[in-house]
Formats: sequence, structure tokens, C-alpha cells
Amino acid sequence: MTTDSATTETCTVSIVGGGTSGLALAAELMRLKVGKVVVLEREPEAGGIPRHCGHYPFGLREYGRLFKGPQYANKNRETAENLGVEIRTSATVTALREGGTLEVCSNEGRNLLKADRVVLCTGVRESTRAQRFISGDRTRGILSTGALQSFVYLKGLRPFSRPIIFGSELVSFSAIQTCAHLKMKPAAMVEEEERLRARRIFAPYLLLNRVPLYTGIRNPRIVGRDRVEGLHFNNRNGDETFIEADGIIVSGRFRPESALLRASHLEVDSGTGGPLIDQFGRCSDPAYFAAGNILRPAETSVFCWDEGKETARRIADDLRQSASQIREYIEVKSVTREIGFVVPQRIDLCPPKGGMANFYVGLTSEVNATMQAACDGCVVWTGKIKSKPIRRLQIPIANILRSKPSSSVIFKLAKKS
Repeated sequence: MTTDSATTETCTVSIVGGGTSGLALAAELMRLKVGKVVVLEREPEAGGIPRHCGHYPFGLREYGRLFKGPQYANKNRETAENLGVEIRTSATVTALREGGTLEVCSNEGRNLLKADRVVLCTGVRESTRAQRFISGDRTRGILSTGALQSFVYLKGLRPFSRPIIFGSELVSFSAIQTCAHLKMKPAAMVEEEERLRARRIFAPYLLLNRVPLYTGIRNPRIVGRDRVEGLHFNNRNGDETFIEADGIIVSGRFRPESALLRASHLEVDSGTGGPLIDQFGRCSDPAYFAAGNILRPAETSVFCWDEGKETARRIADDLRQSASQIREYIEVKSVTREIGFVVPQRIDLCPPKGGMANFYVGLTSEVNATMQAACDGCVVWTGKIKSKPIRRLQIPIANILRSKPSSSVIFKLAKKS
């Protein structure tokens, strides 16, 4: 049972998570002079995932020059600190209370931080072996891409010499770069879907690095008594295949870091696994906002940086508004299996200007079809969609609002080609 015996302090905005979106948001809030801004980061150092990515390219759009991941993370952190942001590391938020109060545990003990606005920027993590349903022996030598990058770039350790990369997203190609840093040679890249999940433009990179690609695999099974010895699977023709390896990199299939959220009073969207928000990034409790990859896994650092800055402007505007402002919401949802999620999940019909320009639609499979948005039984928008999963699919919110919807907006696929 939680008591209020802990010390309580206050600030204008507290940000949970010191990654790219959180630091960009914090810096922009200071430029907008909103008041005291505190970033709470559970790691010993702020910066997020780029801290582990010891390769290019980062920062070209944001700062006009190319950085490796750790340099980029340092730049984001230094920019925020130089503007007056207070960054507290090794500070773990253990509970989200109503109205913007956070329970925080740190080296100094436990305290409560009450903010006028709280922003959730906790980001994403890769799916585990269990979540990917990879069977076989429980053995050493199985890592996520993030863990591999931590071993290599932060600790200088070489966990294996010839791993198999399980997955084919953009982060899977980052794993190849990480392996090259300490002369590890991937034995193969394997993918359960029929095609590469990353864009086809990356396929020549596999040829350049002599990494064989197996798509459409089934029944993957890790083999190894003391450590990984290889991977058994059925190839796309159904033939049993075995690839010898001394490690498995379980890569991609990102999920929001939402354990804290799910234990809170905030509404969670079943499609994204992140918070339910309106077009301003506002959660079900109006004291809370969210930005970055917690909203829809997973985007690039530059996308998160942009979104952090945009969300900062919306929060600054929100702080200036009357607390009694009337809000009228309609729900936004999907009823088709191929549409995994739609963000935002609700729309404020009485908003000030400055909200998100687009709905962000996530697909669960490749789609070549006509998509519709319907309200009150009438189609209010229709468009041709040809896209693969994990692509950025955006539909202008204005196209929907132009019809002046009065009830839920339903996205669906009307006709498949």
C-alpha cells in the first residue's frame, strides 16, 4: 500500500524517459520558457537507444552533421542541459498517479514529484525469444540487438563470432554493423515472413556482407547444450534446414515499454500497446501526454526528435489554456484484421490549432486494397493503400474532420485487389 510519507516536490513538466524524444521535448520546452522541466531516466546515463548504436547515421537533419549513435545521444543530452533542463539519472518512476503525480525511486530514496504536465517517453524494446515463439534448447548465446549493442559498444565484449540474425527489420541490419565492429560474421539472416521486412533497398547490403537470407521459414528451433550450436527450421519449400552458429540475435518486433502504463489509471490502446491519446498527444488523464515510440513502435530517431519538439509546443499551449476548456471527443478505431492500430485513437472536436496533421495507421500484413473511414454508417474518406507492415502510413486528419463526424470513426478495408 502506497503512503504519502515521502518528500513531495513540484515542477512544471516532468518527462519519464531520457531518450531522443524525451530530450528533444525537454529542450524545446525550455526554449518556450514554460518553467521547470525535469527528465527522469532510469539508466545511469540519458540518451536512449542511440547510446548503444556505435555507427552512423544520426543527427544530419537535427544538427546539420553526421554523428555516431553515442555522439548523437551526447549532443541531445548536452543541448537539453545547456538550456536548463534538469536530468535525473538512475531515477525510476514506480507509479503514475492521477493529476500528474509520480512516485520516484532513486539513490536518494523515494519521493513524489508533482508536475503540471507529465510526458511519457519510455520508448520500446524488442520482442523476446518467448514472445517470438522460438522453440528449442535454453542455452547461452541468445541476445536481442539492443543487448548485443550494449555488449559491443558499451563494454567492448564479443559475445560470439558467428551468430544468426533472427528478423529482417531495419534494426536487423544495424545488428550486422554491430557485428562488424568486433569482427563477428553473421552466418545468416532468417525471417518468418515471405519477404524482407526492411525496405528492399537494404537487400544489397546482405550481398555486400555475404550474409545469406532465408525468408518464409517455419518451426524455428535453437540447438545447443551449453551454448548455441545452430538453428533448425523448415525453409520456404518445407525442407528441414540446419545452420551452424554460436549465437542468435533476436531482432526487432518492437513493443512499447508499457509496464508502468499498464499498472496505472491511464487507458491503454490494445492495438499499439501504448497509451490511448488524442491528436495533441494527450492521454486519458489530461495531466499526461505521450510522445515517441511508446505511441507506435518503432520509428527512427529523427522522427522521434521531431515528434518530441512538436509535442513540446502543444504542451506549452495547453499550459496556457483555461482548465475549464470544453473538450468533445470521438473515438477512432479499426475493425479489419490487417489494420493493427490507428494513432491517435480519439479526436478532440473542439480543439485549438496545432494538433497532429495525420492519423498513423499500422498494418499487420501487406495490403493492396481500398481503405475507408466511416462515421454514422457513411463513408467519410476513401483511399487506395498499397503498403507492407512497419511502413509509415499516414492519412490526413483534416480529410476526416471535414465531414464533421458526430460519433466514432471506423477504419476498414473495403476492397482488396
